[in-house]
Amino acid sequence: MDFDIQMLPLALVGLMAAFAFGWVLSRFDMRQWKREQQDSPRAYYQGLNLLLNEQQDKAIDVFIAAAQQDAGSSDLHFALGNLFRRRGEYERAVRVHQHLLGRGDLSATERERAQHALAQDFLKAGLFDRAEEAFRTLEGTSFATDARLELLTLYERSRDWRKADETARKLEGSGAGSFANRISHYWCELALEADARRQPAEAQSALERAREAAPQAARPLILMGERHAQAGRHLEALAAWDELLTVRPASFALVAGQYAASALACGEGSRARTRLQALHDKAPTSEVLSALLKLAPDAASRESLLMAHLQHQPSLSAAASLLKEHNGDDALPSSALARVQQVVTLAARPLQRYRCAACGFEAQHYFWQCPGCQSWDSYPPQRLEDL
Repeated sequence: MDFDIQMLPLALVGLMAAFAFGWVLSRFDMRQWKREQQDSPRAYYQGLNLLLNEQQDKAIDVFIAAAQQDAGSSDLHFALGNLFRRRGEYERAVRVHQHLLGRGDLSATERERAQHALAQDFLKAGLFDRAEEAFRTLEGTSFATDARLELLTLYERSRDWRKADETARKLEGSGAGSFANRISHYWCELALEADARRQPAEAQSALERAREAAPQAARPLILMGERHAQAGRHLEALAAWDELLTVRPASFALVAGQYAASALACGEGSRARTRLQALHDKAPTSEVLSALLKLAPDAASRESLLMAHLQHQPSLSAAASLLKEHNGDDALPSSALARVQQVVTLAARPLQRYRCAACGFEAQHYFWQCPGCQSWDSYPPQRLEDL
């Protein structure tokens, strides 16, 4: 078929028109894309401003609207899910993060991030089984260390000490720091559980594991001594606590009273008094003073101890004890002396507490793990009046 030269101008005009139309469409698409890209940051800034002004409800509305307009934006979904979790709306947070995981266009990094966020949703919602399963799926990912730390907290809260031990050792192996003291506490807890089940051999084995994990830890030695004392093996109890006095003298005050009782029970009162006196001379505390008073041979010795303590470490507890020693004296009427002693005892009571150094939680009894913030070894072994 012959080409008509006269048709060439028309062909050129058509080609130029098609090119111009395509260029206009591309410019329209480019402007639309730029507008969408500008709208997303605007939603972020607007939502952030509302959050800073503590208007979470309005911030959520902004993020929901932005996510509906730009369904492919994962960052908006993450922001929305985190907001739901912070507000305690865990079901909505779970739905957002499950939606992200269901998307086929999500990168591997974003998928791991969504899985980690979903696990946190389950944990906050109290769904511990599902949280554990979700955290375990992060093994081998960039969130592996974070997931193990969360699992460790989860196992501690559920008192699953064997899984806590396993997880802590994995964290140590990955270079996340030393968990020796916490591992030692886990085995101490297992020893207490074994004793509660009347399985002394298992309890002793657990305490040996605790000592192996942290040879300088105080708690295994304290528990060993207490177990020996309860079984009537007072010499062995004194041996365990003598070792404690060597490796962790600051913690010895926790068992000073029991030390004195065991010493009296096995005829070692004189030796125990010498050791306790040396400790009291270096670091006078009310607990060690009470133990010395138990071992004092007579009233004159007790009064001398109390006066010396008050001179170097004034405390209401010591003052109350001194008043008690003079309860039968004629310096004051017995009724007045009893009343003064009662007032001093009541005033001293708030100072006879232990206080967590991490969160300030106070308790009458010593805790190895703070009931308030769940920190381990956060209580100084001295009561408030001795600090």
